[in-house]
Amino acid sequence: MKNDRPTLLSRIDSPADLRQLDVQDLRTVCREVREHLVDSVSRTGGHLGAGLGAVELTVALHYVFDTPADKLVWDTGHQAYPHKILTGRKDRLASIRQLNGLSGFLKRDESEYDTFGAGHANTAISAALGMAAARDYDGRSNKVVAIVGDGSLTGGMAYEGLNNAGLLKKDMIVILNDNKMVSLSANKPTLWSLHDYFSEALTHPSYNKFKANVWDLTGKLDVFGDRLRVVAGKLERGVKAVVTPGMMFEALGFRYFGPFNGHNVVKLVEVFRHVKDLRGPILLHVITEKGKGYEPAEKDASKLHGVTPFDKETGRSPKSDAPPAYTKVFGQAMVELCRQDPRIVGITAAMPDGTGLDILQQAMPERFFDVGIAEQHAVTFAAGMATEGYVPVVAIYSTFLQRAFDQIAHDVSLQDLSVVFVMDRAGLVGADGPTHHGVLDLSYLRCIPNMVIMAPKDELELRDMLFTAVEHRRGPIALRYPRGNSRGLPPKEGFERIPIGKGETLRRGKDMALLAVGSMVHNSLGAAERLVRHGIDAEVVNMRFVKPLDMDLLNELAGRFSCIMTVEENSIIGGFGSAVAEALMQRPSAPRLKIYGVPDGYVQHGTPAELWTLTGLDAEGIARTALAFYNEAAGVSVRPKGEHSA
Repeated sequence: MKNDRPTLLSRIDSPADLRQLDVQDLRTVCREVREHLVDSVSRTGGHLGAGLGAVELTVALHYVFDTPADKLVWDTGHQAYPHKILTGRKDRLASIRQLNGLSGFLKRDESEYDTFGAGHANTAISAALGMAAARDYDGRSNKVVAIVGDGSLTGGMAYEGLNNAGLLKKDMIVILNDNKMVSLSANKPTLWSLHDYFSEALTHPSYNKFKANVWDLTGKLDVFGDRLRVVAGKLERGVKAVVTPGMMFEALGFRYFGPFNGHNVVKLVEVFRHVKDLRGPILLHVITEKGKGYEPAEKDASKLHGVTPFDKETGRSPKSDAPPAYTKVFGQAMVELCRQDPRIVGITAAMPDGTGLDILQQAMPERFFDVGIAEQHAVTFAAGMATEGYVPVVAIYSTFLQRAFDQIAHDVSLQDLSVVFVMDRAGLVGADGPTHHGVLDLSYLRCIPNMVIMAPKDELELRDMLFTAVEHRRGPIALRYPRGNSRGLPPKEGFERIPIGKGETLRRGKDMALLAVGSMVHNSLGAAERLVRHGIDAEVVNMRFVKPLDMDLLNELAGRFSCIMTVEENSIIGGFGSAVAEALMQRPSAPRLKIYGVPDGYVQHGTPAELWTLTGLDAEGIARTALAFYNEAAGVSVRPKGEHSA
């Protein structure tokens, strides 16, 4: 007979409801949160494994701390889906990463419980320290807790925050959620050198003896008098410094506690209550298992880190007959090129699977480097290799590469070193939203001297541009390509070098010119076909290079057309269109120019197709804008029905 009794989770609309339960009920809550998470993400896709591993941790935090008055600061949002479930959003979880639905990350304007929005790692400790400093200025007494995955401790910003927190001595708690998954690669899950240190310390006989004989005593020293407490405190710090994994954190000024079983929710509640009112910076080390409680995710944490909709019984997504992803095309081309040239190496920042370099890792592991979530280090590491005659190919998402702007400018470009930057996820990436949209790279790279920038229109051009890049060897060179599947063109053998700074005309026309780069080339071709219905014959040019521009081609077009429109999947400020405008200004007379691209603002999450429609970057939207621009230039005041501006 079916049990129709309401679940405990159905009674929880806020953490205040959670706190009404008996602590022993929390095990049931954890099971129900996990079931709700798997059920929702199996239908929508999203990040699964990290959230499953953080269920008990999340439940215990909201049970002990008075959120939202007490501040929980999550490092990225991968582990925060359970947090969303417990903070009034469980009924909307099925909308996560969908257009107009919940964000896949923390978002301050989505909930008062989302204290700091972030889609990039390493930020939580610094943000939490800032909140603690502001609290003290205001004379408030709320608690501040940063929850940091062990992967974040591969990035330098986390250590900057730890160092400053230890010096300032602010009351704050950092929880190290150690799930041993620093890299998302299934082949090499741990890239954190401290992880090996922790593992060795945790299995050392002295540590286990200490835990059995001394730890309980030092944990209860507060019942003794002040003098004994001081002596015992020194003993505790001394012994922990020698035989526990926390020596480094103690040296930075933190009191270290742990490690604790991150899946014993009752014990976590006890621990949090114990440390909640301690003074100064505290670090709690919690051991969790990514994918915990869902067998398919436990067996393959890498595969079920970020997922498309899947069968929740098996954990498998439906097979697709779609063309190979651009990521795979790049990865396979890297293997071919590395086999041809022993000086080429691949470098990524904790995203081998996401960038396609896992293919190189499997085929030629000695030519592959994963530096962890440390984009700045990745770029300067590559610069060092370049000084010794190697050709490093640095494959990093567009949105993440912007974190290394100074290293690109100062360590690579200033020294005119031959480093190749390959930016996956360029443009509007879809469900991950504004933290992951790669719409700034053309702007932030174009202003860097010595930089060459190109964007392929399809997978064949991607292969040839990669070949061109590794053969360039006259300073830094970058190429960007979109997320998703390629166009399904028949593969070809070998590679063809593309002349630097040379575009190609794909469609001849006589009325106006559409100049496009990368993903917008085919959308512009589609727009040209629509313009024919309005009696406008548009020429479509694949410019290929954003820097340097093909000035011969641009001058020839400026001499033939009175209307030129640029189209790019990048911010309209400072990108490809701006480069064309700057070039045309040098002419004694210039045609009318329309710069078209991603508007100056942050675009929400949704599918790439939905976002192209939303911003007017689909073929229909480009055609509408081009028609209005042409009519305006010709003095026609009638605006086409349904036109909107991007």
